[in-house]
Amino acid sequence: MDARRCPFVASGHAGRHRPERRLVRYSGRGAFSPGIIDRAEGSTVFTEDGRELLDFTSGQMSAILGHSHPEIVATVRAQIDRLDHLYSGMLSRPVLDLARRLAGTMPEPLEKSLFLTTGAEANEAALRMAKLVTGRHEVVSFARSWHGMTQAAASATYSAGRGGYGPAVPGNFALPVPDRFRPDIVDADGNLDWRRQLDLGFDLIDAQSVGSLAACLVEPVLSSGGVVDLPPGYLAALRDKCHERGMLLILDEAQTGLCRTGDWYAFQRDGVVPDILTLSKTLGAGLPLAAVVTTAEIEREAHDRGFLFFTTHVNDPLPAAVGSTVLDVLARDRLDVRARELGERLRGGLGELAGRHPAIGDVRGRGLLVGLELVDGPGGDADKLGAAVTGRCAELGLHMNIVQLPGMGGTFRIAPPLTATEAEIDRGLEVLDTALTDVADR
Repeated sequence: MDARRCPFVASGHAGRHRPERRLVRYSGRGAFSPGIIDRAEGSTVFTEDGRELLDFTSGQMSAILGHSHPEIVATVRAQIDRLDHLYSGMLSRPVLDLARRLAGTMPEPLEKSLFLTTGAEANEAALRMAKLVTGRHEVVSFARSWHGMTQAAASATYSAGRGGYGPAVPGNFALPVPDRFRPDIVDADGNLDWRRQLDLGFDLIDAQSVGSLAACLVEPVLSSGGVVDLPPGYLAALRDKCHERGMLLILDEAQTGLCRTGDWYAFQRDGVVPDILTLSKTLGAGLPLAAVVTTAEIEREAHDRGFLFFTTHVNDPLPAAVGSTVLDVLARDRLDVRARELGERLRGGLGELAGRHPAIGDVRGRGLLVGLELVDGPGGDADKLGAAVTGRCAELGLHMNIVQLPGMGGTFRIAPPLTATEAEIDRGLEVLDTALTDVADR
């Protein structure tokens, strides 16, 4: 018998012991995290073999209320017993309630919402809307952006996933990232000259454009791009560049929205209101819920032009009910204030570690979205050092989310749940201190 044709022989004895042997690997060149997760509660993840991991990533940067929050659990149990999914053209009370509640958290004139499942889907819908309303097709986003893996969102994503898949959507342009730690254009004092950088970026975009600029899609804090917080004033200047050209400004607040940065929305710090806002991750606190929020004027124009984004799970009642519970908990427990306070504690602790560990080059971020960048050490490059520190943290009981992209492997995204305790923040800092001592200081 040909071994290649025999399922038993082809699988091999070793294959039977790999838990992921039937799964498609989807994270580029990375591997699945070791161990099988059995359950999670609060800020802790428990493996099948009894290990406990302090979760400093909030799942996939989403579980802002921690895992298995009792009020989320109660909402899911009650709602799924009553109404979970409908024909996409039907309306339900949870959807109407969430639309009203969400508008109440927004500055005017943002008031119209479309509820979907993922951040990529929300960005896809927002770009589709912008193109229809403006009658144009060109899109600008940051050179280290991550907006999703569906077609339009992936074409506006530059940090990874572009090679090997054929042509991207025509008319996508990259804008330089205003990275103050690694500036590419500096002033006389050696600091980032973001105004000159922004002017140059748009000069290049104007030179390449065929006169069909529709939208600019950016994060207020680039997360996968290295936790790069836009300098104060940058977002307002970017808005002006967009509006001068008839473009719509779309802000992707998948990870920054809903109190994560210490404000309800990251754009509030700059006094800038986007034309379209996309939310995901944090809106469902770990469940699949996303939103596109825009003005009545843009929604009306899109509708008049036949806006179509009809999906299987658009405006589903079950996740909408969860979204309203998330808003209840955030407001009642003042988790925007909590994020600011815990963020100060976290950044202060990381600053102390930076004073003791030369491998730490920079600590940055807002609220409970914090970046820690390692610099090249004597033993190798920052990517390898970051991977080693990540592995040691996991061995010591701390899950740290590292940006596993070439050239950014030394940058950690640290984002504990907003419900984390001071003791958990301190414990995470202690583990990181030990990991750095064991790996980076040798």
